[in-house]
Amino acid sequence: MAEPAVMWAEGGSRLLDYGGDGPPVLFVPSLVNRAYVLDLVEGRSMLRFLAEQRRVLLLDWGWPGEAELGFTLTDYAAGRLVRALVAVGAAVGAPVVLVGYCMGGLLALAAAQMRPELVRGLGLLAVPWDFHAADGAAARGLGQLVPLLEPLMALTQRLPIDAIQTLFAMMDPGGIAAKYAGFARVDQGSARARQFVAIEDWLNDGVPLAAAVARECLGGWYGENTPARGLWRVAGEVVDPRRVRVPAFVAVPGRDRIVPSESALPLAGLIDGAVLHQPAAGHVGMVAGASAERVLWAPLQDWIAAL
Repeated sequence: MAEPAVMWAEGGSRLLDYGGDGPPVLFVPSLVNRAYVLDLVEGRSMLRFLAEQRRVLLLDWGWPGEAELGFTLTDYAAGRLVRALVAVGAAVGAPVVLVGYCMGGLLALAAAQMRPELVRGLGLLAVPWDFHAADGAAARGLGQLVPLLEPLMALTQRLPIDAIQTLFAMMDPGGIAAKYAGFARVDQGSARARQFVAIEDWLNDGVPLAAAVARECLGGWYGENTPARGLWRVAGEVVDPRRVRVPAFVAVPGRDRIVPSESALPLAGLIDGAVLHQPAAGHVGMVAGASAERVLWAPLQDWIAAL
């Protein structure tokens, strides 16, 4: 599909403008995967679906280059994301609805807490919060891998893509074999097969993490469960969902192996007045699957329209 216009750029990041009219919505994806999962293929683009009703923008974090090698999560959330919000506000003359997906939701949460005047509403899609709720031992195990990963990070000041892919595979090793076995039974010329390949291409088109960010995520979030324990700080300030003062929409998919529902559900209870939506889908299927329009896109559209 044709790539949208670039509204703003900084370092390796770009703010992509999908057009549309009405109150702006800015999507914030994960740092560890490519942003285009939200604009996957024709007919499977949440962003183009929403742009039919309102102005839609996407913050594509890009590849961590020289400018981002020393970045921490504070640099991303309190720095680059906030500056993107300021750029959108200046361009459209209004605060935005900020929607974060997975890891991007934690960054969006921090930005909304720090700069509420820039945010009209907050959407959190499959966003982890309590990293020890589902399997604390496994999460702590990921945190304990950080010393073993240090020699890899020392070479390039990044956590390499292959290492990240291995960590994801460790979370559900049986699921990988099962999904390819299922794919073997699908008509290889069907739309379902093409959709499977598009998602697999995206999953394997990863992005490395700046070393300091990798340490913070693996050692802090997974190892120490810093968000749920009130110990995760951005720009010196504890990130606390109870301090969010804008309307919120929390989507917690029921079949998520990446962010178990036990991890994401607490956010709905901590943010005052948050709307909890529980689609019958998985982590990626919720945003780009065959049923995505019904289980997430339309309900999210309705929530934004009601603001």
